[in-house]
Amino acid sequence: MNVKLSIECVSKRFKDKLVLEKLDIDIMDGEFVCVVGPSGCGKTTLLRIIAGLEEPSEGNILLDGREINGPSPDRGMIFQEYSLFPWKTVRKNVSFGLEIDGMPREEINRTVEKYIKMVGLSGFEEHYPKEISGGMKQRVAIARALVKDPFVFLMDEPFGSLDAQTRNMLQDELLEIWEKTQKTIIFVTHSVDEALYIGDRVVVMSANPGRITKIIDVGVERPRERTDLKIMGERKEILDLLEVELKKLLIR
Repeated sequence: MNVKLSIECVSKRFKDKLVLEKLDIDIMDGEFVCVVGPSGCGKTTLLRIIAGLEEPSEGNILLDGREINGPSPDRGMIFQEYSLFPWKTVRKNVSFGLEIDGMPREEINRTVEKYIKMVGLSGFEEHYPKEISGGMKQRVAIARALVKDPFVFLMDEPFGSLDAQTRNMLQDELLEIWEKTQKTIIFVTHSVDEALYIGDRVVVMSANPGRITKIIDVGVERPRERTDLKIMGERKEILDLLEVELKKLLIR
């Protein structure tokens, strides 16, 4: 398996505050990597740097061996807030980026139909965001990113605002999409259970500044049981690491 993304000694400062310190990790092509850590440890900042929305203060990030210098369609970012256009239908939200690119209408229609079907929204093409549930809105956001065919998906707590049942369902649907597309995914979450259920590896970050404390190789074949004993053992290990970081924050 080839290295898709290299994060090389990346640090980030905002004025005098060190937010990230010397992050080093190689992410493989087609790998599903989850990132967990205390609030304020720089998880979202890391995604924004990978997306090209922020510049690192030190270090480099390489995609397929080339340094990232700004945003590009080869990286698709999905947020917790959906960020849909309320005045556009599901179909128009998904097709927006392709229309901006000037893709021929016939190709747009074919591509949009493919990904709307993939995320399970067939029959809802003409609905507006106000007419669909939160889980369906997030599927629209995923389809909108998929149509651009990025090399890497950056997902910032995309299921964080959903109820537990919808969240579990979308985790399974995301895994199905990942298996079909074999995209590289970097997924930020506050949920250790979610990270261990969907990820190949879990990156555990420290607090203030954010450093990589440990990288857990989940090592459990899919489909997984959420109560698998190995997962339960790794869950305890990660929670213990996070508890140590939270205690550090309380002492400061």
